[in-house]
Amino acid sequence: MNNNTNREHFSSRLGVLLAMAGGSIGLGNMWRFPYLVGKNGGAAFILVYLVFVVFLCLPILVSEYALGRRTQKNAFGAFRALSENKKWSLIGIFAVSAAVCVLSFYCVVGGWSVKYLLEALLFKMPILDSEYFGGFISSSWSPLIYTLIFLGMTGGVLVLGIQKGIERFSKVMMLLLFVLIVLIAIRSVTLPGAAEGIKYLFVPDLSALDGKAALEALGQSFFSLSIGCGTVLTYGSYVKKEENIVSTSFLVALFDTTFALIAGLAIIPAVFAIAYMNGVTPEIGAGPGLVFITLPAVFNEMPMGGFIAILFFLSLLIAAITSAISLMETFVTYEIEEWKVSRGKAVNIAFAICSVLGVFCSLSQGVLSKIKLFGLNIFDFFDKLSANVLMTGGGLLLVLFVGWSMKKEDYIDELSNGHTNGIPAWLLSTIYYLVKFVAPITIIVVTIANFIL
Repeated sequence: MNNNTNREHFSSRLGVLLAMAGGSIGLGNMWRFPYLVGKNGGAAFILVYLVFVVFLCLPILVSEYALGRRTQKNAFGAFRALSENKKWSLIGIFAVSAAVCVLSFYCVVGGWSVKYLLEALLFKMPILDSEYFGGFISSSWSPLIYTLIFLGMTGGVLVLGIQKGIERFSKVMMLLLFVLIVLIAIRSVTLPGAAEGIKYLFVPDLSALDGKAALEALGQSFFSLSIGCGTVLTYGSYVKKEENIVSTSFLVALFDTTFALIAGLAIIPAVFAIAYMNGVTPEIGAGPGLVFITLPAVFNEMPMGGFIAILFFLSLLIAAITSAISLMETFVTYEIEEWKVSRGKAVNIAFAICSVLGVFCSLSQGVLSKIKLFGLNIFDFFDKLSANVLMTGGGLLLVLFVGWSMKKEDYIDELSNGHTNGIPAWLLSTIYYLVKFVAPITIIVVTIANFIL
């Protein structure tokens, strides 16, 4: 099914892979993953996370790519085109809403990364303590300015289109990002005392796990791979029919997971090393402030710390932008195809909406901090709502659609490129039944367990 022949596509297999990897690799890997690992017991959390990635998220990732490429449409249009029951198209609205919701708080953290990169370039690490961070994020104007700068950078790439914008940016920035994070990780693991941090990352203590940790591992696996918010489907709609989406999905999941583990190696052992040098307890459970409070203190005491800080916050900004691009593009594509507006106008509308929501998320750290939604401030509410509700919920609806509404032969046909790409029939059937039975049951059970335990 390809009734959108005029649609722009990624120009090469490398472009597809790096753009899709860029859509997945982001703040979820460098900002969210390390503090969740520290909060939930280290290697035990990583072990559960890996199980979810392999047996749950990878099949869903393949499925979302398949829906996008088969229809060559936006998240809403894809479900409308594939189903006779138009109620299924509401999944698309759910996905687009999730993308906007994620970007609304994501752009705030992206703004923080802009600010801290500038401070690192000015070698101001010694002043970037918890008091500085708290004062910055709770102020009314400064974080808003950086949030708008971050959104402007994101929109600037999207205005250029798929090949000249998203693909070209991803090719350059993703390769640079991997080089930077590997260099930082090498420096981190070679510090005195880093061995305990490496052990914390790779030797599991299963007693540290509970229902909430499992739900956060599930939510993080969805958040990290950008599943359930339409970004994968949208990028899939720009993939040419001859591409092998099963192998591409596997490589994207492999790159994303590898990057997350390298990011963990870049951060956690360094925190342990500095704690070891000072004879104090490592602050690995510092929560979202781990990157912006604990790490600057680590950089201050680390040999070549000022240089490493520049590399780290540059990496953080690149990762943030590549993912923000995919989130905004999900909404932009929806606007272009459903509202019939130009790309430039669609980007401006997305910028305006996310700016307004981003303002509320940012101000919830300061003047609006007393406003609570289910006991959380607006920023934390959007974070939890995105990862643990919208993205996992969107993923659940997607697998229910693929497994119980979409024809199996159509699904297999898309995954196998019309049975021409050499993928074994047993593997195709395994992916299908994981999506049909294992995925929905796992999502439902883990979610229910969170409320019981």
